[in-house]
Amino acid sequence: MITITGTAQKTAWDAGVLPPVERVGPDIWSIPVPIPNNPLRYVIVYVIELPNGVAIVDAGWNTEEAWETLNNGLARAGASMNDVKAILVTHIHPDHYGLAGRVREVSGGWIALHPADAKLIPNRYVDPQQLVEETTRSLRRTGVPELSIEELATASLAIRMFVSTAEPDVLLEDGDHVDLPGIDLTALWTPGHSPGHLCFYSQSRRILLAGDHLLPRITPIVTIHTQQAPDPLGQYLGSLERIRSLGVDEVLPAHEYRFSGLSERVDQLLEHHEKRMTEIVERLSDSPGLAGWDLTRSLSWAHAFNELPLYMQRAAVGEAMAHVVVLEHRGVITRHGTDPECLYLSADAPGPEDQPVRDAK
Repeated sequence: MITITGTAQKTAWDAGVLPPVERVGPDIWSIPVPIPNNPLRYVIVYVIELPNGVAIVDAGWNTEEAWETLNNGLARAGASMNDVKAILVTHIHPDHYGLAGRVREVSGGWIALHPADAKLIPNRYVDPQQLVEETTRSLRRTGVPELSIEELATASLAIRMFVSTAEPDVLLEDGDHVDLPGIDLTALWTPGHSPGHLCFYSQSRRILLAGDHLLPRITPIVTIHTQQAPDPLGQYLGSLERIRSLGVDEVLPAHEYRFSGLSERVDQLLEHHEKRMTEIVERLSDSPGLAGWDLTRSLSWAHAFNELPLYMQRAAVGEAMAHVVVLEHRGVITRHGTDPECLYLSADAPGPEDQPVRDAK
């Protein structure tokens, strides 16, 4: 059974306001840090009290509002930015990594990341030209209309301003003990949402600092992307199965609110993705030969596809294609052609002489 343990966070979420800074354990605090112009509204930064200062898990976007909120939250927890000894980053998306460099600059604390995310920093935030070119080619393969490709390929460039780029001081591999006095934390590599996503598990306290891997209400985006592994959803489903049986009394996610019922939430997410794959099979059964773009537009989404911001349309295409890859590995779907690739159920796939020539409309 899933139980909301962060009741003040849930009340604030329902009211559309920031939740309070809270002590959520004997020496752990939560600080909601606002995200500009985003339906998630805030990321939860966790503060761990240490004998010689504090460590934080994630940092927030690099905006003045976020910086002020984080400083005020640390003060509420009885600390200051100068007390930060470590910045544990679950992954390099801007709402988690964006302020890490600025925090280190002021505090001198060390930044930790998984190597798989650390190696993405230069192409993602320093010189993204190669990333844009690779994304353009990927979008063309999925049948995105030429008039829309450039807009979609560059849709996320603006968020670079919300990141204070910083190379990590410490690389945490799967199973590594995090070197912090007074608390047992193990880094768990949980790829899917990002290639190097980390959760942090305390066996003695029976808590999981889950980042974006496990959220109480929404499904983390897992998308095909030029900086992702070839099968990110397969990785994500495996990561879910791996943490399902951890001895955890409470999950501390990076968004929304704290909850208990780890295995039940894992089962919900596994079921969600199976339903999505069933929907994709049904669409291709009705309309063989769809390109990825047309398949994506035909699927059910929480909001009308055409009303989604461009970066979310691109994410939706990547999310749909992530499910396609899993179905390919299961032998259910086959691709034919190039620019765009056309998708068929394997049982209905044409032979080489029957493959149609399709134009992206």
